[in-house]
Amino acid sequence: MKITAADVFVTSPGRNFVTLRITTEDGVTGLGDATLNGREMAVEAYLRSHVAPLLIGRDAGRIEDTWQYLYRGAYWRRGPVTMAAVAAVDTALWDIKAKTAGLPLYQLLGGASRTGALTYGHASGRDIPEILDSVRAHLEEGFRAIRVQSGIPGLEAVYGVEGPSEPGEGPARPFEEVWDTRAYLRHIPRVFEAVREEFGPELPLLHDGHHRMTPVQAARLGKDLEPYDLFWLEDATPAEDPTVLRLVRQHTTTPLAIGEVFNSLHDYGPLLSDRLIDYVRSAVTHIGGVTAMRKLLDLAAVHGAKSGIHGPADISPVGMAAAVHLDIAVHNFGIQEYARHSARTLEVFRPSYRFAEGMLHPSEQPGLGVEFDEQAAARFPYEPSYLPVNRLTDGTVHDW
Repeated sequence: MKITAADVFVTSPGRNFVTLRITTEDGVTGLGDATLNGREMAVEAYLRSHVAPLLIGRDAGRIEDTWQYLYRGAYWRRGPVTMAAVAAVDTALWDIKAKTAGLPLYQLLGGASRTGALTYGHASGRDIPEILDSVRAHLEEGFRAIRVQSGIPGLEAVYGVEGPSEPGEGPARPFEEVWDTRAYLRHIPRVFEAVREEFGPELPLLHDGHHRMTPVQAARLGKDLEPYDLFWLEDATPAEDPTVLRLVRQHTTTPLAIGEVFNSLHDYGPLLSDRLIDYVRSAVTHIGGVTAMRKLLDLAAVHGAKSGIHGPADISPVGMAAAVHLDIAVHNFGIQEYARHSARTLEVFRPSYRFAEGMLHPSEQPGLGVEFDEQAAARFPYEPSYLPVNRLTDGTVHDW
């Protein structure tokens, strides 16, 4: 089947999404997510100006060849813009192939390895009573694992806590948070002590450090949190230099998750070969699609690591659906992040994966199982929006 059209859509039903729709000469369509939060139009331009023209006339069934053509053929490899664009093409082609086969995507990936994918929800609060209420509310919604984020005494806004710092809600210029790592390190163990006292030892608890600690600080927090038996400590320190994780690993037995901002399996290097992490956190949308994610998870399996695919609300339902199909198929599944999409988002994207009893279940429809409403998308034009910027109390720009 030859590709006859590759259309790019940017829509903002609550937050911005970039969607690629590929159409074949037989009229089969496939969807791919190319959303890069805060840099959406850079990916849109790359897709529309550079990638889409190269797809016309190509065989839609040659997925691996097309992936390599777009990755190696551009000469300038990797980077978040390029890999989000490649991911959109790759995911759309897998959608087409599965539709043509008349099978849900996970069946082409080896079939089901489990009955459902355990998910975690996002609980947060400005103080401990609010956090406990938020955890309780998520349990009532059916979640069986909870990420816990907390406001910090003395700080106005903190990532992951409802308020002005929430990504996707800011104006055309990034909101600037003020950060104090020492205050954070003092407070977070108290939070998890309170959550464990309230909800007991069995509930899987997760925490995201969001790259804000030095390796020494990350090692200290991991050690301080050991009594509370976390499922994982995520992005405790920036991992551009993977050797820094050796220090963290040497000083704590708290499981470590890394990779949310990575866009290539090559970024993991010694993190996997030296067994410095326990979970890989990339998104299908940012790592290069279904093809690249499957390769990453196979590499992780060789080194004893499991999946923890990134699943925030700025990954569209197309990207989430691809993640769920992989979750069900791979052997080394760990857990799936699941930030529910807004009602407005679901007017544009209509996924058929299901959430029940704390687990996500893939669609049984052929392909990804997501419909895209072009007319609904047109009602929500692009709105400039950025993730926050972080500064220390003295004004120095810090990791976010």
